[in-house]
Amino acid sequence: MSWRIVTYRLPKDGNSSQRVAVWRELRRVGAVALQSATWAVPTGDGFDEGVEKAVRLVERADGHALVLDVDPDSQSLGELEMLYSAERDEEWAEFIAECGKAVAELADEVAKEKFTLAELDEEEHNVDRLRRWYRELRTKDLFGAPLAAPAATQLKEATEALDDFATRVYQARQKS
Repeated sequence: MSWRIVTYRLPKDGNSSQRVAVWRELRRVGAVALQSATWAVPTGDGFDEGVEKAVRLVERADGHALVLDVDPDSQSLGELEMLYSAERDEEWAEFIAECGKAVAELADEVAKEKFTLAELDEEEHNVDRLRRWYRELRTKDLFGAPLAAPAATQLKEATEALDDFATRVYQARQKS
C-alpha cells in the first residue's frame, strides 16, 4: 500500500466555500486529516483522481498544493493505516445508524398505514441513497473494517423493509 501526503495553503482572504470544496473532495476519497490542510491518502484508482481534483481546486482558489509520496519503508505506514481504518469505522457506524433509522421509519409508516405512492417514492430515495453510500464506503474500505459486515446486514434489512412496504402500498392501491 502506497500513501501520499497532500498539504496545501489557500489565501487567508479566500472564499470559505473554496476551503470546504477541497475538504469535501479529500473526504470523499477517504483521505485522513493529519492536521489543518494536511491529509494522508492511499494511492490507486479513485484516490489519485480525487487528489488531482483537490489540487485543481486549490490552484483555482489561487492557493498552493504539495503532494508528497510517503517512503514505502516508513515506520509511519502502520500509523497511517490505523488512522485510515479508524475513519472507516466511524463512517460504517454512521451508516449502520442511518440504516436503522430507515428501517424504523418504514416500520412507522406501516404502523400508520401510510401506504401512498408519494411515501413509497420518498422511502425508495432514502434506501437508494444508502445503497450508493454503501458502495462508496466499500470502495474506500481498503483494510476490511470490522463494521463492514454488520453494515451489509443492516442495508439488507433496510432493503427488505422497503420491499415489504412497497408490497403493502401496491396492495392498498389495488383495494381502492
